[in-house]
Amino acid sequence: MKYFEVVKGDRLYLSPLNINDAELYVKWLTDKEITQYLGNRPVLDVETEREWIRKNNNGYCFAIVLRDSDKLIGNCGFTNVDMVDRTAEIGIFIGDKEEQNKGYGREAMKILLNYGFNTLGLNNVMLKVYSFNEKAIRTYKKLGFKTFGVRRNSHYANGLMHDTIYMDMLRDEFNEIEDFIFIP
Repeated sequence: MKYFEVVKGDRLYLSPLNINDAELYVKWLTDKEITQYLGNRPVLDVETEREWIRKNNNGYCFAIVLRDSDKLIGNCGFTNVDMVDRTAEIGIFIGDKEEQNKGYGREAMKILLNYGFNTLGLNNVMLKVYSFNEKAIRTYKKLGFKTFGVRRNSHYANGLMHDTIYMDMLRDEFNEIEDFIFIP
């Protein structure tokens, strides 16, 4: 099997990254409609992406896979993990355009937050989002993230400067939300 469930949700599960998906990731990450929200510069070749997968297949980054079909639709994970201070930065993208706007991103974030707070023992998880990504900002607020700062005119996209919004969530805030309780 190409993927296996490390953490599961209702409609999807998180699996370790698979090096054989490098070509698909390159396809997604060279699509400006997708990368404009990530702030990443496009990956230009498959070998660079394979190296990124090798480096980040560390228990903090995951493939997002549909449970009913084992179809890869994106990835998510933690970066800048500090197990002493129990902090990390979280990120996500749904690269498969056919699967966008179906709530998979929200579900993947819930699963990943549960893993981060209740398995890894993190206490604070933060994220960065660009001010023009209004849909993501609404989703993050619904999930319980709170804005703690704004870096003004710090991201250039589509010929304009945009603010970078910094949001975070604490473990206690996550565990207060009944919707987030997962029973293994």
